[in-house]
Amino acid sequence: MKTAAPARRDRTLSPRREPLQQRSLARAQQILQVSAELLEEVGLDTLTTILIARRSGISVGTLYHYYPNKHAILHAMAERWLREVERSLDEVEAWPLGELGLPQFVDRLVERQLVVYREQRGILHLVQAMFSIPELRELDQRHDALVIERMSKVFGRYGLKGSSTGLGRLARAYLELTHALLLVVVNQAGSRSRRTLTDVKRVTTALLEPYLEEESPP
Repeated sequence: MKTAAPARRDRTLSPRREPLQQRSLARAQQILQVSAELLEEVGLDTLTTILIARRSGISVGTLYHYYPNKHAILHAMAERWLREVERSLDEVEAWPLGELGLPQFVDRLVERQLVVYREQRGILHLVQAMFSIPELRELDQRHDALVIERMSKVFGRYGLKGSSTGLGRLARAYLELTHALLLVVVNQAGSRSRRTLTDVKRVTTALLEPYLEEESPP
């Protein structure tokens, strides 16, 4: 299912050049990967193009051939993460939803979503950037709209009761709940992370269960 086209990007966020050759593409991806690692290590405020260039083994001038500033790098990272979010939603839509009981549905849903959060280095800081940096806020809004639109349809196909508006409200509640708590899960370790993940599944099940039982949920 196609989503709405993103708004036109600010020129200050656009790559200096589109990497067409394999070597250039690899360099652009390396810059994004190094930026994610540094974002996880030093945080959003301390991240600079100088640090990124040094860790990447290139000059700042070379880095600017690919991305004109730090915000452009963060924008590209966020766009890549959104593509992974959309890919995960594509997979969920292809599941045999009618064959899954609610606990199994929630378990698979939360675990699949968790993979997207865990695979993105520095995800907590990246989400912070998407929310707090005006140039990146459109990506935060795209993320929310994408998840709400797609999950409201998944919930309807699964058999949850309610109007399209009601399922949209449910999808928003699901987004707000899981987005916040999975950011906690990926930044915890060991038993604390496992306990929080269990809580995410329990609360999500409690959120969805009434919609299986009532034609007009409150």
